[in-house]
Amino acid sequence: MLLRLDSPRLLSDIISIISELVNEVRLKVTKEGMSITAIDPANVAMVFFKMPNSLFSQFDVDKDEVLGVNLENLKNVLRRCQMGSSLTISREDNLLKFGIQDKIRREFNLALIDIEGEEKEMPQWEFKSVIKMDSSTFVEAIEDCMIVSDACTFIATPSSFVIEARGLNSAKIEFTSDEIEIHSDNSTARFSLEYLNKFIKGAKISSRVAINFSDNHPMRINFSTGDVILSFVLAPRIEQEE
Repeated sequence: MLLRLDSPRLLSDIISIISELVNEVRLKVTKEGMSITAIDPANVAMVFFKMPNSLFSQFDVDKDEVLGVNLENLKNVLRRCQMGSSLTISREDNLLKFGIQDKIRREFNLALIDIEGEEKEMPQWEFKSVIKMDSSTFVEAIEDCMIVSDACTFIATPSSFVIEARGLNSAKIEFTSDEIEIHSDNSTARFSLEYLNKFIKGAKISSRVAINFSDNHPMRINFSTGDVILSFVLAPRIEQEE
């Protein structure tokens, strides 16, 4: 296996975002590309990432590889890539080897780790509500809600989308179909802002976000840039609003 990225910044950003949610992952490399599917330790959220082979300037893969990696270690290595750096990734026995080339040549070796548990796949669900908007707008709405509560409610109709949070204080952000793209029946669901605050870091890689949810059902948030996909799934908070 020998992979080369002439612009590793995107991969570095995505690994940094995923590391907010999980510590260890199986990094899968097949002839189609690189991917990660992982569930957080609390079994509340899932993350899926895929980067196709077309984004690599070199992609030599003889067989499918499943590489157990510590994301904190991987993130720290990828952060050493500067603007204009190129990155190579290869495997040698139980080591994942990284070469960073810019003004100088640097090499890092990370020990592969065994990760227990079954292989997971991203669930394929039909959703009653699909909302598409600018990522920066969604970030602002979530940050508004975090001022007043630890959870927020998504409320969608065919012509409107509301994000609302209530505690001792409250916040409410309303959108109409003139402002954002709404494909919806009537749906209401409540979600943890702690997790949503981690997910919105996906705005760093994509200017658009798709929010998919139904009544009291796990939601899916998709950030896509080109052929790269970063998606999150989050279980709903089933409880009475305060």
